[in-house]
Amino acid sequence: MEYAKIRIGVIGTGIIGKAHLDQYAAIEGAEVVALCDINEQEVRRVADIYGVAHVYTDYKDLLARDDIDAVDVCLHNNFHAPLTIAALQAGKHVYCEKPIAGSYYDGKAMVDAAKEYGKKLHIQLSTLYKKETKAAKALIDDGQLGKLFHARSNGFRRRGRPFVDGFGTAYFTKKASAGGGALLDMGVYHIAQMLYLLGETEVERVTGKLIQEMDMDEGRRAESGFDVEELALGFVTLRNGLTLDIFEAWAVNLGGVEGSSIMGSKGGIRLPSYHSGEMTSDITFHTTVADIDLDSKIDLNRMDIRWHRMRDNEEAYDSSQKHWIAALQGRVELMPTAEIALATMLISEGLYLSDSLGREATAAEIVAASRSLSIPL
Repeated sequence: MEYAKIRIGVIGTGIIGKAHLDQYAAIEGAEVVALCDINEQEVRRVADIYGVAHVYTDYKDLLARDDIDAVDVCLHNNFHAPLTIAALQAGKHVYCEKPIAGSYYDGKAMVDAAKEYGKKLHIQLSTLYKKETKAAKALIDDGQLGKLFHARSNGFRRRGRPFVDGFGTAYFTKKASAGGGALLDMGVYHIAQMLYLLGETEVERVTGKLIQEMDMDEGRRAESGFDVEELALGFVTLRNGLTLDIFEAWAVNLGGVEGSSIMGSKGGIRLPSYHSGEMTSDITFHTTVADIDLDSKIDLNRMDIRWHRMRDNEEAYDSSQKHWIAALQGRVELMPTAEIALATMLISEGLYLSDSLGREATAAEIVAASRSLSIPL
């Protein structure tokens, strides 16, 4: 089957931009026609590698093209809002890296702009397309968990802080450019995954604690300007009594933590655990059958093979970018990633506010306290 061609402009050709270009190269119907980066030498080098014909150092020139359907924003957090809003105003659909922005204020402005200009806004939340997320969602939708009441969002690295632990750039370690640390770098993936499975994005109250206590190389500390958290802890009350607790570590002296989990009146799911991105345990389903406590493993690979054989457009849920292109082609409805990402940012900012206040913060307080962190372009 021949799919409609979707023409894309990518803004930002760093590590993330190159990863996105790799993804687009493998998607039928996706055509990257233009790249933009302030580093002219690098953007031209990347364009040569990926065979992209048009190169810009000013994003306005890229947005002025009338043959681009969608723009992919691959910049650091506090650049997300101004670039996204400018692209939406220019009549482009927008795919933006996570988190939605550096603050709830800026993320809300992005969501509002997408509605105002009638364009699609999609946020990169890769955990929504993992096989274990699909399996958990199927069990929940089938009623196998009964009434949901609690979720646990866990993320773990032993010593995996960007730059100070030997990889990535110092942009990740400064609030001025990233907005936050482990919570905004990794936590958004896991919190968003839990909100998606719970089917709830309305936040009522948040309690949080942000920590930086682990040793680090003093030279890299000074060079990085490290002023963000390496460990985030939180407790969230959502609408209808649903609750969520959060443990997100860039660095902590533990050998690992259990996977995230969802709990319901009839059953529960424990998702795989990961150590710095590598899966270290299986997904399991827990219930009671014939008055017997039953713990079951799920064969994700067999599930995935069958669903691809039996379901139309199943490949549209294999990755965030495949889903984005399929939605722009009109083959599937776009998942509410912008709304999930915005609620995730409200929770994240709530943890920061609660930590600074030394008490629980309400959603209304979080919204009122949020300020723009956007960096002018």
